[in-house]
Amino acid sequence: MRGMKICLACGRRYNTHGWKCPNCGHVPKIVGGHWVFEAQKSEGDKGFDAGGFKRLVGVEEGNWWFRSRNQLINWVLRHYFSQAKSFLEIGCGTGFVLSSIQNAFPGLSLSGSELFAEGLTYARDRLPSVPLFQMDARRIPFEDEFDVVGAFDVLEHIQEDENVLFQMAQATKKGGGIIITVPQHRFLWSYIDTFSYHKRRYTRKELVEKVERAGFKIIYATSFVSFLFPLMLVARLKQRRSKGHFDPLAEFRVSHFLNSALEKVMGAERAAIQMGFSFPIGGSLLLAGERNRR
Repeated sequence: MRGMKICLACGRRYNTHGWKCPNCGHVPKIVGGHWVFEAQKSEGDKGFDAGGFKRLVGVEEGNWWFRSRNQLINWVLRHYFSQAKSFLEIGCGTGFVLSSIQNAFPGLSLSGSELFAEGLTYARDRLPSVPLFQMDARRIPFEDEFDVVGAFDVLEHIQEDENVLFQMAQATKKGGGIIITVPQHRFLWSYIDTFSYHKRRYTRKELVEKVERAGFKIIYATSFVSFLFPLMLVARLKQRRSKGHFDPLAEFRVSHFLNSALEKVMGAERAAIQMGFSFPIGGSLLLAGERNRR
């Protein structure tokens, strides 16, 4: 059954081909190869430094953390949503996660959304054939459309995170699912969170309760970056003592040897997760949920 589109101009739901609203005639623009549903927000409303996309695209492909997170996301998608045929990523940024999913699941129909046009410029280069949307996660123009919706280190940037979760539920088919990653543990708050425009770091209890209120049943949750948690804790405490001498790229500038070693540790951690372990402590939290069928 085809899902519904939602006109963000008048609120009408419709299931015709194309994006012309049969009620008010509104048609979103296409700019730079992507649909524009939401003009970019003002500087005062943003939850991310759009200039950060240029920094990210230069480090993602070789960095142990981004690579390891991708592999964990792909495992969750394969293990819990093996029958999925369509996937939407909220806040796809430069398209690094989506490109990994595309390589791992060539038959999966992908879509990506991002508030900032700067990110979509890089995503379009990585994903020339994937539909991309410039939209606000608080106003998603889809209903019952996707088998799986993902948001990877996105919710912490948005004050109205519960609204986003309800929007994700709206966009997900009944019986479909979501995959979410967020930074974890409030006591790890440091300059990197402030610099990254984070609104919060989550506790597992907080995220689980918010996801359940949005209409999902939790089917899996675990911390990750758990084996490396002591090193992360030391690094965060060191940042707090830096007294303004903060380098936002310091954690990405590691030697090839150290980067490889950290990725191997994360590989061992992922193997433990795949064997059924769910870690209570870690720098990040991953959650998978199934939308209620009623």
